[in-house]
Amino acid sequence: MSPLPRTARPPHRPARRLLAAAVTALLATAALVAGPSGAAAAGTLLSQGRPTTASSSENAGTAAGYATDGNPGTRWSSAFGDPQWLQVDLGATATVSQVTLSWEAAYARAYQIQTSTDGASWTTVYATTTGDGGTDDLTVTGTGRYVRVYGTARATAYGYSLWEFQVYGTTGTGTGCGATNAAQGRPATASSVENAGTPAAAAVDGNPGTRWSSAASDPQWLRVDLGGSQSICRVTLTWEAAYARAYQIQTSTDGASWTTVYATTTGDGGTDAVTVSGTGRYLRVYGTVRATAYGYSLWELAVNTTGGATIPGGGSLGPNVLTFDPSMSGATIQSQLDTVFRTQEANQFGTQRYALLFKPGDYSGINAQIGFYTSIMGLGRNPGDVRIHGDVTVDAGWFNGNATQNFWRSASNMQVFPSAGFTRWAVSQAAPFRRMDIQGDLNLAPAGYGWASGGYIADSRVTGIVQPYSQQQWYTRDSNVGGYQNAVWNVTNSGVVGAPATSFPNPPYTTLARTPVSRDVPYLYLDAAGGYNVFVPSTRTNASGASWLGGSTPGTSLPLSQFYVAHPGDSAATINAALAQGLNLLLTPGVYDVTETITVNRPGTVVLGIGFPTLIPQNGVTAMSVADVDGVRLAGMLLDAGPINSPVLLRVGTAGATASHAADPTSIQDVFFRIGGAGAGKATTSLVVNSNDTLIDHIWAWRADHGAGVGWTVNTADTGLVVNGANVTALGLFVEHYQKYEVVWNGENGRIVFFQNELPYDPPNAAAWTNGSIVGYAAVKVASGVSTFEGWGMGSYCYFNVDPTIAAYHSFEAPVTPGVRFHDLLTVSLGGNGSITHVVNDTGAAAQGTATVPVNLVSYP
Repeated sequence: MSPLPRTARPPHRPARRLLAAAVTALLATAALVAGPSGAAAAGTLLSQGRPTTASSSENAGTAAGYATDGNPGTRWSSAFGDPQWLQVDLGATATVSQVTLSWEAAYARAYQIQTSTDGASWTTVYATTTGDGGTDDLTVTGTGRYVRVYGTARATAYGYSLWEFQVYGTTGTGTGCGATNAAQGRPATASSVENAGTPAAAAVDGNPGTRWSSAASDPQWLRVDLGGSQSICRVTLTWEAAYARAYQIQTSTDGASWTTVYATTTGDGGTDAVTVSGTGRYLRVYGTVRATAYGYSLWELAVNTTGGATIPGGGSLGPNVLTFDPSMSGATIQSQLDTVFRTQEANQFGTQRYALLFKPGDYSGINAQIGFYTSIMGLGRNPGDVRIHGDVTVDAGWFNGNATQNFWRSASNMQVFPSAGFTRWAVSQAAPFRRMDIQGDLNLAPAGYGWASGGYIADSRVTGIVQPYSQQQWYTRDSNVGGYQNAVWNVTNSGVVGAPATSFPNPPYTTLARTPVSRDVPYLYLDAAGGYNVFVPSTRTNASGASWLGGSTPGTSLPLSQFYVAHPGDSAATINAALAQGLNLLLTPGVYDVTETITVNRPGTVVLGIGFPTLIPQNGVTAMSVADVDGVRLAGMLLDAGPINSPVLLRVGTAGATASHAADPTSIQDVFFRIGGAGAGKATTSLVVNSNDTLIDHIWAWRADHGAGVGWTVNTADTGLVVNGANVTALGLFVEHYQKYEVVWNGENGRIVFFQNELPYDPPNAAAWTNGSIVGYAAVKVASGVSTFEGWGMGSYCYFNVDPTIAAYHSFEAPVTPGVRFHDLLTVSLGGNGSITHVVNDTGAAAQGTATVPVNLVSYP
């Protein structure tokens, strides 16, 4: 059968929630020893997800940690005796301002709230002998790392039982000089630089081996933007041999008017740790007299502010993360999986999000059907640590056997022994299949061999045969397979052991023996002690085969305590404060309204989403911006345009960036963009990449062709991807339906391995979509000044369903030069709805006619 485009809308089904919201706003006030009363919670919730212990537990289903997991449906209960206690470790000394106890029916008649700095000596900050159950909101005053509720008299014959134990307050003193370097990774400028190898940014990059140096004249200055007004308490200058004899440290609120907070005329080089007192968003070092004939040269400029670290790392993953253990019954696991699937099967544009986490061990007889916005993940260090004797399945029954709208779902890090000898993964875009070990065949088509429209596999093994069947296009990298059964229009492999040799276009296989540069996505796992960690895989060059088959994947491990664990409702300001403090970021499932740009400035920062967290910029802001620094990892999120136009949804690197990041590039992995569909959205450009050496590893940028808020003047968007950096590699690039160029590539030495595109469906007529003297905009435009670029396995389709008479001039546009090369290109007119006159520039036949037959071009020029 002929594959056809995505045109029909799914039937509407009411969304259902897995867990009902059960917690109302907490109120309370009162004097220290007064009983519970009512006012808003004071301070930050510090206890959720923190290590929790107890004097006893009634059984394994009522463990201590259930009282601090943020889930009002789980509880701690003690043995039937007095006294009993429940204790939480906040991870740092805190000023405690409120404690909330949500009692189950077995409550305390008499109890105390106590704090401790060491977990041994306790101070009572609240006591009562007239407890009456329900919810106790207690205003307290105390300090300690540990807080416990100490029950002395039960109100029933049972033990003590708490649904939730919540501690509010602040960590840090709030007045001392903190240890975090507020300048690291922040934008820096200077009066001059000696050369391109000594830029201003090198003095705030956290690398003691790089430096800023100025021209050899006086005066000179180095300025850093701290991102917001700060109370500055200490500045540390690490001078190179060319130091300042006389200099000032100055602060400013606007970058124009400056206040001197320190001055010296007797500088002697080395390291100057200067205690200061000042406030400002900007800080600069202003040198007036050099100590040598050279310029001024700083290895590092560090700035400390008052208050220190106030946001704890780690914590609960939230109610939409379901964790399964091998000790659970198969029926219990299946029931929860089915409940999630019923909610998500047809929930294409809903707000529910889920992550299904399986602890290491064996699971038998289950069928995990994966719907929209659902991630199924193993929590082992390697795929074989979680063994599913059953099925992980995506099919298309909800859409009458059509899989072309099976978006936004994922599977990772598990070994599957499928019940029928094959695993069905019938998906289209934004459905990554990573670190999977399939002991059998892998079927990429829905039951009945209905339409399917593309997908992505990485770092996986399929011991049997990969069976695309009706899949129009597919990309697999760094994997091991037993072979392929067929191909439709474009099956591309790089670094895949067992892949067929290149034979495009008959059959249409494009194969690179090795992937030039790649890395696996960061992932969550449990260590031997049961603690959550994020593993960050190393970069690979010229890779072939799965990274874990010869042993564990190389890389580094970060404990969850080094991450700010964000939940829907957290503000962008809080997230930015956590990032500025030096924490990484873990986004849990849900929808986040972003009212200010989330700013990632620190080299090596990991921003990881699980369960398709969705960022929606408000008031036209850019959702996320990354500084031009080494080794940032962005993975696992959806950026959904808001109703007011954003100029960019995600920006990586500053405009005009020149630094090399070849040794440790920034990567963008399983990051998806949406303009409309869930509602009217607008964004001029979805992704701009300015940083050199960036790795783009599986993105889907989609201007919606169906859903809500869709129309030529409704969900407006010019371009999906603009690449300005040099040496940028894109592996698995899906970009669709934008109104001008889909991809603009301005950087030198770029590479695309696999590209899938549909031109916009809805130009009202040719005149509305005319680019100068030609009709339409290319799917990929390599800029005229580019001298080196290479692409493999690239397809572009048209389906002009508003005006089928439109004839796009070409799908690929590039300078005609030997260094700009394409391999295995195709264009298709889907059902004869419009046409594409040429493939690339003026070369290639017209894609036209109702037969939906591709026009193939093996090489260009």
